[in-house]
Amino acid sequence: MSKPADNPADPFKKALAEATKVMADDPEMTVTYSVDPPGMNKEGVRLPQVSRRLTRDEVLLARGTADAFALRRKFHDDGVSARYAPTGQLARDIYDAMETARCEAMGARVMPGTATNIDAKIAQDADRKGYGQITNNADAPLPVAAGYLVRSLATGRDLPKSAQNVLDLWRGFMEEQAGGTLETLDDVLADQAAFAKLARRVISDLGYADQLGDDPDQPDSEDMGEDAEEDQDNPESAGEDQEGEEAEASPERSQDEQQDQSEAQVQMEDSAEVEMGDETEMPEGEAPLEPPPPAPYSEADPNYTVYTTDFDEEIKAEDLAEPAELERLRAYLDQQLEPLKGAVGRLANKLQRRLQAQQNRSWLFDLEEGVLDAGRLARVVANPTTPLSFKWEKDTEFRDTCVTLLLDNSGSMRGRPISIAAICADVLARTLERCNVKVEILGFTTRAWKGGQSRERWLAQGRPQQPGRLNDLRHIIYKSADAPWRRVRPNLGLMMKEGLLKENIDGEALEWAHRRMLARPEARKILMVISDGAPVDDSTLSVNPASFLEKHLRDVIALVEKRRAVELIAIGIGHDVTRYYQRAVTITDVEQLAGAMTEQLASLFDKDPRSQKRGAWRKAG
Repeated sequence: MSKPADNPADPFKKALAEATKVMADDPEMTVTYSVDPPGMNKEGVRLPQVSRRLTRDEVLLARGTADAFALRRKFHDDGVSARYAPTGQLARDIYDAMETARCEAMGARVMPGTATNIDAKIAQDADRKGYGQITNNADAPLPVAAGYLVRSLATGRDLPKSAQNVLDLWRGFMEEQAGGTLETLDDVLADQAAFAKLARRVISDLGYADQLGDDPDQPDSEDMGEDAEEDQDNPESAGEDQEGEEAEASPERSQDEQQDQSEAQVQMEDSAEVEMGDETEMPEGEAPLEPPPPAPYSEADPNYTVYTTDFDEEIKAEDLAEPAELERLRAYLDQQLEPLKGAVGRLANKLQRRLQAQQNRSWLFDLEEGVLDAGRLARVVANPTTPLSFKWEKDTEFRDTCVTLLLDNSGSMRGRPISIAAICADVLARTLERCNVKVEILGFTTRAWKGGQSRERWLAQGRPQQPGRLNDLRHIIYKSADAPWRRVRPNLGLMMKEGLLKENIDGEALEWAHRRMLARPEARKILMVISDGAPVDDSTLSVNPASFLEKHLRDVIALVEKRRAVELIAIGIGHDVTRYYQRAVTITDVEQLAGAMTEQLASLFDKDPRSQKRGAWRKAG
């Protein structure tokens, strides 16, 4: 038997790993290749997988990712970064993006070859996130633009086209607000601490000084207070000396004076007790009435707060666009995903066969009453003494079911992920409808970036501390459970609308979908969440604890899973959602979404859905 040929990509992968260690000046660093998203930790780095074909795009992406990680490891100090890091989420994102750009710019100066490789990585990331199609800076992330600006100024290189589009949308604003500060960029590029101070000044110039936190270079308050403590000690000692002198100079007080003072003190204490007693013994009807506490915003977590709900909306998809625009967007969606329809259709047929098998009729025979069994009349003709045979239809074990698909409509889903999610929801709705399963399709996002009208009101009212959720929710109904699919088919095209996808506040969206399902009459309810990561809203996280939204999501999931009135499953696109949901599957390629949705739904329709092992839910379909 001939020995199988070695993988032609292995020499390249080995050479790249060694070059990465040398560039990072860390010979003990581990370098691995995986289909999981690239990442870096204390032990090493994880690079994009390189196939046997060794395509140009794969090679450039792997090189660029490796160079970026190696340069950050070489030029970045976690301790310095943590010392100057802002407390607010948006300010922290700007700070981190600028620091990443600094490390890459330093690498471009000492090793010019890294600049081309990292350009390829930036181009791939920008194209994947749809930056080239953005036309409004409200849809372009400011932290990303700040990092691009630092890279452009420090290296003098042109950015890839899609990345340049994001920078152009924000460049005028950033240079107008922080141009003077950025003039000293070259002087501090090699000094991380000095650069961190510059980054904090830039963040302040851009209007986010309230997110910076305390200045780490200010003297500690304890040191400043030492002199004050000494000053306080001196007057006390002087007072004691003065009292001592007075005591020595004056004659002893008479016993009568001391007795008068003690009696006066007793009278004051008695009067205070009487006043307190009057308050405690006041008749209940005369006590001031306190207003009842407001109802909690979340059933899962009574401590979850919302600054205002005045600008939230629950809206039908057809109310967000004209019918002609919806038809145009739907046509665009169909055109984008024409190659995928065949595979999705085959999976949908598999699901349909599984459901119809559950719904097949069955009969009980040879009964003494029921419907006459014509197939057994021949026995009566052959022997008239044989009694008639009856049959009765057996009740099916398939219960009436409602399925809700809750789709993440955040900006990070822009591009192919949201397109495939839309078409899969479309196909599943048609398939389940044929099997008499009610289907509801919902989406969740926010009405604006950076807080919208809720944040404007918060600013006008003096920026109260920890205001809670600080953005305007937008919950979209693409298809209600009772609406026939043919009437709402164009609605899913709305997900292709430019500017629709913004922030994602998953906890409140999940609670909203759960409440809608509980009001349904069906005996069985299934809720499937499709998301690409943890809840993120810059406006909310900038003025609340960093875990504010994530904690609420976990609390809502715990409530839903504990009650068991709704069967909850989740599909994560590119991010691990198994850390949130008990029943979850994570896919690394959006092309797997169709299979994951149909397979997980099909497995739910077994006779005993709770017999599924948890591990089976954690693998991609």
